[in-house]
Amino acid sequence: MQLSIATALLACTAVRAFSDSSPFVLFSTTGLGPTPNDAQLQTNLQAIASAKEALSSCPTTRYIIVSQPNVHAADLRDRSGAGCNMPNLCRAIASDSVKGRFSVAEVIGQISSEPMKLFLTTNCKEKGKTATIERVELKHLPPVKEESKRAEILADNDHELGQLFETLTGDYTVILVSDPNEFKAYEPEFAEPVHMDLKRQSSDRPIFVGKRAGDSTDNRSLFEKYQFFTPGIFTAILALIIILSILTVGLKALASLEVSYGAFDKQNGPAAQKKQM
Repeated sequence: MQLSIATALLACTAVRAFSDSSPFVLFSTTGLGPTPNDAQLQTNLQAIASAKEALSSCPTTRYIIVSQPNVHAADLRDRSGAGCNMPNLCRAIASDSVKGRFSVAEVIGQISSEPMKLFLTTNCKEKGKTATIERVELKHLPPVKEESKRAEILADNDHELGQLFETLTGDYTVILVSDPNEFKAYEPEFAEPVHMDLKRQSSDRPIFVGKRAGDSTDNRSLFEKYQFFTPGIFTAILALIIILSILTVGLKALASLEVSYGAFDKQNGPAAQKKQM
């Protein structure tokens, strides 16, 4: 009878569960506030709003937030729909000590445990109550296609919950959520391109970083600040020296010619000598 009550809390109105949904379970040893929405198919915002309304009075002094990533409502029911694949959890929900229950079989969207923990801390502090908030993280369930491995891990997680429930005393509230799972789509990563300069600085030469001309704190010498003889300037000076050398030799050759002015006179040329004969 207890298992049937717990299974009814987790039953889904739809025959086929949504692949992107997860169950939300909340039960407490004290009565909960009114829940404005008891539909078994809700968005994550609607489920969180209903849970906050139920816990608005900070009913207990101890809160256990159980995180079971990648869980679906179908994981908590057997194939017949009458049994429970997590008997320890179902027995805890149907226990006589539990006075308040709230569950949503299909929550569309992800519910993280951190915002719920922050709400409980802030809410109980505003009400002037001291509350202990614990977070229990269960092992991630593998993808749905790995059915046998998924059932094995789910059974181990239920056994861990059973050991936890045996230690609970006094007033407490348990919240079961499905945190974002660790199975993400593959996203390729590309390394940044490496830029290499064609000219590399020799490792045995010191590298000086130039500064602004107006920087008075630069105490380096003039030849360290500036580079006066670049390869281009050195090549131009060498070519200029060679050209000036050739020009100097040519001018000296022209200047060394010794020809009398009479050698170019027409009267003293060969034609004039023939006429005189």
